[in-house]
Amino acid sequence: MIQVVDYQPNWSLEFEALKTVFNNALGDINCPIEHVGSTAVPGLAAKPILDIDIIVSDEAQLHQVIPLITALGYEFAGEMGIKDRYAFNAVSNLNPDNRKGMIWPAHHLYCCIAGSPALNNHLLFRDALRSSPELVMEYGQLKKELAASTNDIDTYVNSKSSFITAVLDKAGLSSELIKEITLQNKKK
Repeated sequence: MIQVVDYQPNWSLEFEALKTVFNNALGDINCPIEHVGSTAVPGLAAKPILDIDIIVSDEAQLHQVIPLITALGYEFAGEMGIKDRYAFNAVSNLNPDNRKGMIWPAHHLYCCIAGSPALNNHLLFRDALRSSPELVMEYGQLKKELAASTNDIDTYVNSKSSFITAVLDKAGLSSELIKEITLQNKKK
């Protein structure tokens, strides 16, 4: 069953707590950390899973970050079909392991190369939604309807694609990049 729930104000607090752990693990490596995805948009219904992007300047910095994140108990999963977006899988709800036995909210963790289409897609879509209560209502309704009509996550994701690409188009993402993103998402 695909669960889509009304916006929870604690999602931003949960992100900040996770961000603190990641910043502490990164130490002197300066990487912006962004809360992206639906849980990052106030008022938007969402699957209760936080999406987090650690932004690295290039592949050299990525290779510095990978061992620091895996030391928190994550498994490095690579690009998974999305260029310049590198996934980390939490092996339990104790990840990130901050040695305090904390149970963390469900989340997806990525490292994205600064300026990459994958990162720009996340940020443009989030920011477009944050600036439009009408889009938030429309997208939230669509997500709830889709979750009620299918238990297949691929169908759910693919059925949102035309809405997402329309928003990205209005936000100024080139049609070439939109086509690339659409193709990459269909391969997943």
